[in-house]
Amino acid sequence: MVVPAPAIAETVDAFHRGRFYLVQPSGRGHRAGMDAMLLASLVDASGPIRVADLGAGAGAAGLAVVSRLSSASAVLFERSPEMAEFARKSLVLPENAGLADRASVIEADVTLTGKARNDAGLVDDSFHHVIMNPPFNDAADRAAPDRLRAEAHAMTGDLFESWIRTAGAIMIPGGQLSLIARPQSIAEILGACARRFGGIEITPLHPRPGENAVRILLTAIKGSRARLQLRPPLVMHDDPSSHSFSAFVDDLNNGRAAYPRKS
Repeated sequence: MVVPAPAIAETVDAFHRGRFYLVQPSGRGHRAGMDAMLLASLVDASGPIRVADLGAGAGAAGLAVVSRLSSASAVLFERSPEMAEFARKSLVLPENAGLADRASVIEADVTLTGKARNDAGLVDDSFHHVIMNPPFNDAADRAAPDRLRAEAHAMTGDLFESWIRTAGAIMIPGGQLSLIARPQSIAEILGACARRFGGIEITPLHPRPGENAVRILLTAIKGSRARLQLRPPLVMHDDPSSHSFSAFVDDLNNGRAAYPRKS
């Protein structure tokens, strides 16, 4: 007799102050938070755009983009069948009726190459923006408590090279790559962008004044020859004694503002 696998406990969580909702695993797997919202804030456009969210998980970043930009559509690419199913559940929530027709989910491994990549739905030259929040913890940093979380958090092999290679392939010339990562990954990211992307802009994200950056926000343009720019830092908490977010970071986190490129 085949015993069915136990169902994964889940929650339904509001983002952008209730403008969209996400079905997420509870007690295991990756749960979206500020990283995904800051990533989504890097996408800004006044007209129709197609966005690819690579390694989308339950779809937080991609749905945050279409929640804020009424002319944007997004394809959520996720390798894990379990996490892709959470994204599908999110799209059929009644609370998401206003944006569900502008988002779709495709189960695909973003490290595929050539024909296999195109056959999986990662079609060459088809997106204006590609966003990614890849697993950026070194596998040796800490042991994740479950498989879903390990897949979402721990990098393997030449992760940035393979993901950024795919981003460059599926993006139209002049399209924008946006990602969030740890500062320790800068060298690897820049190496992967070489010969594919230019006009790189990096913003360090600091918890409080005087503390080291814990994340970087990076944007780049396919085919650009513009030089790298290091932008002023974003500080999450202005008051060292408070857990309240600074006003601008709070606006980014709640979809009230974008963080557009300087150039």
